[in-house]
Amino acid sequence: MTTLPSLYISHGSPMTALHPGKVGERLAELAADLPRPKAIVIASAHWLAHQPTVGGAPQPETIHDFYGFPRELFEIRYPAPGAPELALHIARLLDQAGLASQLDPTHGLDHGAWVPLRLLYPHADIPVVPLSIQPNLGPAHQYAVGRALAPLREQGILVIGSGSITHNLHDFRAGYSQEKEAPYVRPFIGWIEQKMQDGDIGALLDYRRQAPFAERAHPTDEHLLPLYVALGAAGEHTAAQRIDAGIDLGFLAMDIYRFDTEDMAVTAA
Repeated sequence: MTTLPSLYISHGSPMTALHPGKVGERLAELAADLPRPKAIVIASAHWLAHQPTVGGAPQPETIHDFYGFPRELFEIRYPAPGAPELALHIARLLDQAGLASQLDPTHGLDHGAWVPLRLLYPHADIPVVPLSIQPNLGPAHQYAVGRALAPLREQGILVIGSGSITHNLHDFRAGYSQEKEAPYVRPFIGWIEQKMQDGDIGALLDYRRQAPFAERAHPTDEHLLPLYVALGAAGEHTAAQRIDAGIDLGFLAMDIYRFDTEDMAVTAA
């Protein structure tokens, strides 16, 4: 069976579902390039829990976890099936790695999950298992979660982290726009890309001390933490490819990362 890469997707605001723009184009291209997965595991920045929690609903509901947006957004459904047996398998992998987990048999798909999945696989015909993140435990913990999930990729399962490379919602009122970008965005995304190319996992895990404008780019961690799930799931010898999907609203970098093992990347080239 083909080993799949893992992905990190910047999902942007809920309005991405109605106006996908460049990120929609990049995700469609990515889906066309990937083998069709048997199932998808997605760790969203919008499901927070104290310990790794795996969604085991047979039919996850579409969660509209926002307000003040157009009615059309609330009418969208992403009716992908769940995968309760896979959810149980994931919980076992986490437990075996020393990461005490729990199952939630009812949790659905928040917009951090269904917005990008709808752009990748619009037919909603691939089973999806949501996974929580732990914002109080930091990047190293999320990297360990990803490492525990790495065997799934050899079973035809796509592991996705969904967040945002930069995410400072205080800047909604700062006057930034497509024509006026926040000055911290490009230095921060450039640092992430360089450390990915260098394979400097230590620096990436320590981004809050080492990256330029880290606290401005991420006043809180939750939207960057899914990056470490995807990075960890790629295994030890990782080739990271940054896919530029633009900067939304002048301060939300929409970067996508594809993580392959190095031998996979050589074969693909």
